[in-house]
Amino acid sequence: MRTVMVLLPTSRIERTEREAIGAARALSREWSANVQVALIAPTAEGIEGLRGRTEASSDVSLWIAAHPQLEAYSPELYVSASEQLITRARPEVIVFPSRTIALEIAPRLAYRIGAALATDVIELRAEGEAVVITKPVYGGKAHAVLVAQRFPLVLCVRPRAFDPFEGELRAGTPHDLQIACDPSSVRTQLVQRIQEDAAAGVSLEEARVIVSGGRGLGGPEGFRLLEELARWLGGAVGASRAACDAGWVPASWQIGQTGKKVAPDLYIAVGISGASQHIVGISGAKCIVAINTDPKAPIFKVADLGIVGDYRAVIPALIAELKRTHAGSSGDRPGSSPEEGR
Repeated sequence: MRTVMVLLPTSRIERTEREAIGAARALSREWSANVQVALIAPTAEGIEGLRGRTEASSDVSLWIAAHPQLEAYSPELYVSASEQLITRARPEVIVFPSRTIALEIAPRLAYRIGAALATDVIELRAEGEAVVITKPVYGGKAHAVLVAQRFPLVLCVRPRAFDPFEGELRAGTPHDLQIACDPSSVRTQLVQRIQEDAAAGVSLEEARVIVSGGRGLGGPEGFRLLEELARWLGGAVGASRAACDAGWVPASWQIGQTGKKVAPDLYIAVGISGASQHIVGISGAKCIVAINTDPKAPIFKVADLGIVGDYRAVIPALIAELKRTHAGSSGDRPGSSPEEGR
């Protein structure tokens, strides 16, 4: 029987990881395949909560590959651990979530095992023995349909493109795989790790609402308004490349072709002109609201709702309306809990 493996280089399973599992399950039903979820982490301690839960999905089994050498992230060691998993399980299709680490590992793993690779996948289906893949191209202006007839196949699925797996992984004893990690194979060294605070308490990848700012804000002070609006909406704050390059906000906030690709339910672009490189990163958004003083800004061509005006007048008015709407309903600001924005 064919196998679809979801490879998660993490011990934390959040919505993005569950979407990858959901994509694998959807394909497996059409393709008559087993689904395996493989977790690669420094220790199994953080994923003990997945053991012994009530069995809600008997078609998903769990593999665990843990090794203390994986504590300090090294792409060489994670690729090696992934290759050992693939050699043991021999899946036809390997699915990754579109996380930063996964996107670094996937192409290297594909090369090592002689597999084809497709990223930014938004649709999967079976057609006989083949797997049909749909992904956006030309900045989201068109879709490419690829047909894979030879395997193995490595895929990275776009966030919010697939329904997340809501059940629990199979109860009972997971497959604990003993892996070998050779420190001498490491060609890069982790010198320092800097942990940045998540924008507005919610990661961009997980956020259902994103408030994003660009050069039109005029400086870092404008992002304080955006952060307050994001808190009231239970969302996250992002930025254009121009704002990040100017040093107004951390580079991890960048959205676009060279930043993060997001797919929120609502994307509010404030002071962003709408260059094609930025539009690539938001093509998966369900609704785009643009606020800009220039009525000819390209962002209005892709926006579902456009507001021509100064953000310093528009944003405070939106916040005031949200405060009025929520007055008396709760003492806490909506979105104060990260889960509310997911």
